[in-house]
Amino acid sequence: MDFDRYLAAKTPATLEELRLRVTFALDRHPLCRGIEFDIVKMPRNRKGNWTVTLQTIAPDALWEASDIVADIQEAYELAAAA
Repeated sequence: MDFDRYLAAKTPATLEELRLRVTFALDRHPLCRGIEFDIVKMPRNRKGNWTVTLQTIAPDALWEASDIVADIQEAYELAAAA
């Protein structure tokens, strides 16, 4: 059985759903609360079709925020617009 296909499958999410997931995930970490970010649609590549640009972030929160965003990017793909 091809388990890699199931493990690699990403859940489709709208731009608003991604924004909420990133917001809630960052707010759960004490160093990452209040980070401003934008979600940007990208051409599809091996990592997906969207990325997050982090803004107004404290230097000590950079690694934690990057890890949080990377985990979300592994799980979700931006759903095609209707």
